[in-house]
Amino acid sequence: MEALLGKTLSELQVVAQNAGLPRFAGKQLAEWLYVHRVTSFDEMTNISLKGREALKSQYSIGRHAPVREAVSKDGTRKYLFEISDLKSPTSNDEHWFIESVYIPEDDRATLCVSTQIGCKMGCRFCMTGTLGFHGQLSAAEILNQIFYFDDLTNVVFMGEGEPMDNIDNVLRSLEIMTAPYGCGWSPKRITVSTVGVPQMKRFLDESECHLAVSMHNSFGVERAAIMPAEKIMHLTDIITLLKQYDWNHQRRVSFEYICWAGKNDTPRHANELVRLLNGLNCRINLIRFHEGVEQVATNNLADRHFPASDEKQMEWFRDYLTDHGVTTTIRRSRGEDILAACGMLVAQEK
Repeated sequence: MEALLGKTLSELQVVAQNAGLPRFAGKQLAEWLYVHRVTSFDEMTNISLKGREALKSQYSIGRHAPVREAVSKDGTRKYLFEISDLKSPTSNDEHWFIESVYIPEDDRATLCVSTQIGCKMGCRFCMTGTLGFHGQLSAAEILNQIFYFDDLTNVVFMGEGEPMDNIDNVLRSLEIMTAPYGCGWSPKRITVSTVGVPQMKRFLDESECHLAVSMHNSFGVERAAIMPAEKIMHLTDIITLLKQYDWNHQRRVSFEYICWAGKNDTPRHANELVRLLNGLNCRINLIRFHEGVEQVATNNLADRHFPASDEKQMEWFRDYLTDHGVTTTIRRSRGEDILAACGMLVAQEK
């Protein structure tokens, strides 16, 4: 049954009229869905009983709780959500699963959400990439992950999948999260990740949310060896595009950069980063390579040798870039013990 969650105000106005309700009831539906976050039609007390029954006969709310929770020793929590009635391009099965990661820290609570079941980008160091691609999440399925929590301060679209490869549903979700009729969030509370694909331009033109680009190497040829998406949109073209936009404290771009010893943490790579990013107001987040991912990457790479950078080298890399005008930080890893850290989401059929 079609979900109301994920519908825009104009669509909810049409839904109201089709249910025999006045057009203004669409705004009431939006308030119940996105402000009060109801889980049943019976909670919509300012909608007539007849209207609620008509809605029930055609629609579901679109809300459901996760089926499993895992808790890390550092407080990170990972949730498994079932995705039902999905028309999968790879299977006749109707039940799939995706994961979301809740990261509490001081006065912040960040949720990392998924946008696809699996991923088709095939990054060779990522555990999620080993799953293959099994379908797009609808806006309802994206928002359902977020609406399970009532204390979030930030949301990052960095879970399973390439968000820009599901651009329609991602943009729809972002509209609902930021629109006055929806959740009314500031776009500054939301970051969307990408490996860099052509749909990124549409995101830049239609959203004010922050952007995070998975870079991982400053040389295109070397990047292509571990990230097939480099052949779709070259790193140089990504940066050229980004330089056409205004980046400031209202909207920022960052680059995610996993560090591997001798592979991308050398002076040669640092110098190329400084050259590439010259004139672009951005920051780089250096990421430690997780032990749990290392075996996957080693198995997927022809040279079978993919060691993580040590702490001292990462600090040198950070300091060199910062000293040369590129603000750089080392991102603290969270949830590695429950396979919740970057690149470790591997939800599958259960």
